[in-house]
Amino acid sequence: MSQTAALYIVPTPIGNLSDISQRALDTLRQVDVIACEDTRHTGKLLSHYQIGTPTWALHDHNEQHKAEQLVGRLQEGKSIALVSDAGTPLISDPGYHLVNRCREAGVAVVALPGPCAAVTALSAAGLPTDRFVFEGFLPAKDKARHDKLESLKDEPRTMVFYESPRRLLDTAAALVAVMGPERRVVVARELTKTFETIQGLPAGEMLDWLKEDANRCRGEIVLMVAGHKAEADALPVPALKTLALLSADLGLKKAAALTAEIHGLKKNALYKYGLEAGL
Repeated sequence: MSQTAALYIVPTPIGNLSDISQRALDTLRQVDVIACEDTRHTGKLLSHYQIGTPTWALHDHNEQHKAEQLVGRLQEGKSIALVSDAGTPLISDPGYHLVNRCREAGVAVVALPGPCAAVTALSAAGLPTDRFVFEGFLPAKDKARHDKLESLKDEPRTMVFYESPRRLLDTAAALVAVMGPERRVVVARELTKTFETIQGLPAGEMLDWLKEDANRCRGEIVLMVAGHKAEADALPVPALKTLALLSADLGLKKAAALTAEIHGLKKNALYKYGLEAGL
C-alpha cells in the first residue's frame, strides 16, 4: 500500500539499528522514493531491513536545486521520505530548504518522532533539562570558536553542541579559557553504540581527562555545558543601567538611592558597585 502523497521526515538510528520505529520502517517501505544524504550509507540501513525503495541523494551541495524537483514530484502525487545519515533530519543536517519549499507550495509535511543525538545525550547528562539551547557545531577556526563561546558565556540555559573528534580538545581548552575551569561539562560519545561513553567533569578536569586517552576524542560527539549561574547577590542589568544613567546627572549617592527605590534593591550595594565601576 502506497503512502499518501506527502514529504515524510523519518528519523533513523544514531547507532543501534534496533532503535528505528515500526512506523519509520513502514513509511520507508511504502513511499515512492527516499531522499537521503548518502545513498550508500542509507543503503546499509535499507538492506538490513530488506527495504527496496529507490533512493535519491539530497545533501548540502545539491539541496536547493533538488528541492524544486522533489516538490514537483510531490505535487504529482508521489510520496517521499527524507532521512539523514543518522538521527532526525534537519537537526544539523540537510532538509531545511526542501521542507521550507514544501510549506510554500502547500505540500503536506509529516514528521515522525525518533532518535536525536542531542536529546538522547541531554537526557543522560545530569544537567538541567527544563531549559536548554541547541547550538549545533561550533566554528572550526580558533578565533571564531572563541568569540562564539564568549557570546554564550552568560547563557543561563544548558548548552548542547555537536563537535568533531579532531576539534574536541581545542574546544575543551577554549571552554576553560572562556568559561573557567569550574564550569560543568559533559561529553557524550558513540551514543547507543558499543563504546558509548558519557563523562561529566568541571571543564579543567575534562580537558585533562580527554588528553589522557586519544580514544576519548573519537566517534560521534555531543558536548554539553552547564548554563551560567548568576550569584545570588548579583545586581540585575536593568538596575545597573538605571544607576549609570542617573549618576551622570545626580551624582552616585542620589542615583544609588533612586535606583534602589525604583528596582527594590539595597542602596549600599548599588553605591558600592558605582564606586568600583567609577560612576
